[in-house]
Amino acid sequence: MKHLLENCNLCERHCGVNRLKGEKGFCGAGYDIEIARYGLHLWEEPCISGERGSGTVFFTHCSLGCVFCQNHEISSGGKGYKVTIEELSDIFLLLQSKGAHNINLVTPTHYVPQIVEALTLSRSKGLSLPVLYNCSSYESLEALEYLKGHIQVYLPDLKYYKDKYSQRYSKAPNYFKTAAQAIKEMHNQVGKPLFDEDNMIASGVIIRHLMLPSLLFDSLKLITFVHEEFGDQVYFSLMNQYTPMYRAEEYPDINRPLSPKHYEAAIDYCLELNMNQCFIQEEGTSSEAFVPEFYDKKSEA
Repeated sequence: MKHLLENCNLCERHCGVNRLKGEKGFCGAGYDIEIARYGLHLWEEPCISGERGSGTVFFTHCSLGCVFCQNHEISSGGKGYKVTIEELSDIFLLLQSKGAHNINLVTPTHYVPQIVEALTLSRSKGLSLPVLYNCSSYESLEALEYLKGHIQVYLPDLKYYKDKYSQRYSKAPNYFKTAAQAIKEMHNQVGKPLFDEDNMIASGVIIRHLMLPSLLFDSLKLITFVHEEFGDQVYFSLMNQYTPMYRAEEYPDINRPLSPKHYEAAIDYCLELNMNQCFIQEEGTSSEAFVPEFYDKKSEA
């Protein structure tokens, strides 16, 4: 773990800061793990949330800088509290005891070494659930290699095809090339999706794409890439839940809801390509709130 934090290159930014000495790069994370909340999440894809919920842990800070982020207080505002590796391990076990179908690590990239230690510890204490790595795909291959064998399900975003959009809306140069390489490595690690007897995902990759207003053709290029590169070896989740938030009002082109016609056009394109392993969302999902059952570590002590 030490070498990954002495010269931090866990994401594409390659900041090179020494987090062991308290230095911080673009994401704002230091050595200590910070989380904002954890609980049973019922609004993921059906094969993730099921009936009991996904055991979700939201990590503080983020390697992207999305101007429309719905969790900006966590990602860029630093909202959260510190936990030790042992406490994080206990949270995984607590979520399992509450009936979670899986452990869902949200925005975990900048804590990969610490998470691996926490997972190793919790496995030794009886954690048996699949672990989901829920990320932006702005990952370094070195970080992903460190995760090999610890993650059963990868849940990567695929946000943009053109670099001008990734830089404008997420301050993320070279996004598509980085994400494409990262997702290929994820697939190499876990293979084709497999499901348990309850139709819950046990291993594999689900690629998520949140459609943005005005970017229909960019979305179609991403769909083409997924189809040509992976075929039926992954699932694809096409999301319509974009809501203008945070600083979206500063960008008139995305300061509005997604056009239903654009979403329908993307669905039609998936059907045209015979992409059968797709998740789509019903109209109105943009207004659905994440209201999980939260567990406070102090109340559970």
